Amino acid sequence: MKNKIDLVLFCALTTCSTLACANNTTPYQSFIPKKWKVLSQAQGDLNGDRQTDVALIIENTDPKNIVTNDRLGNPQLNLNQRKLLILLKSPQGYRLAASNSTLPSEGDQESPCLADPLGEGNPLTIKNGLVQINLHYWLSCGSWYVSNHVFTFRYQNQSFQLIGYDVKDFHRPSGETNAKSINFLTGKIKKTTGGNGFEDQKQTAQVSWSKLKQKYALTLERIDFKNYGEYE
Repeated sequence: MKNKIDLVLFCALTTCSTLACANNTTPYQSFIPKKWKVLSQAQGDLNGDRQTDVALIIENTDPKNIVTNDRLGNPQLNLNQRKLLILLKSPQGYRLAASNSTLPSEGDQESPCLADPLGEGNPLTIKNGLVQINLHYWLSCGSWYVSNHVFTFRYQNQSFQLIGYDVKDFHRPSGETNAKSINFLTGKIKKTTGGNGFEDQKQTAQVSWSKLKQKYALTLERIDFKNYGEYE
């Protein structure tokens, strides 16, 4: 009898296959490589099955990728790679549904004054079944502009499709703001120019609408978050 119980326990502990065990305290840990860490995570139902899916931003922690900077900016630059992982949950556990390895690193050798694009606010959210990546750019030297970029993805046709892209620029000395919002589902572009972010500036923004000249079918894997193109 004891041997049978031991056998059952052994099987229960060794039958997780390629999925993370659902009852593990960190059920997605098997998807995180050794010596990598979680920077940000979000949870929510992404495919309409009422299961709690997970999105993760992870980062390598190799000390060899932290380099000295002798120019303006931070004295040390963390160039470790980052990845975005989308894990869909089922009763059996999690599976990797999509990934992307082009997220900007904390430091940038070409622009050492650039702050961490993922270091402001919440870089990763799940809301109403949508995944959003928020990249915030500003430099401590060399530019007065602040730029915020939001990529919105929806799970459809067995993949995560880019359905929205929003960018807003802010000029720190003058407060001038400009924004562009693209809806890839409708093909419409909304541009807002001439606004002002300072409360004491009564400046009326101008809004214009246009259509995309071509159709885009961009999945999360095809997006280059470091060198995204101008969508027209």
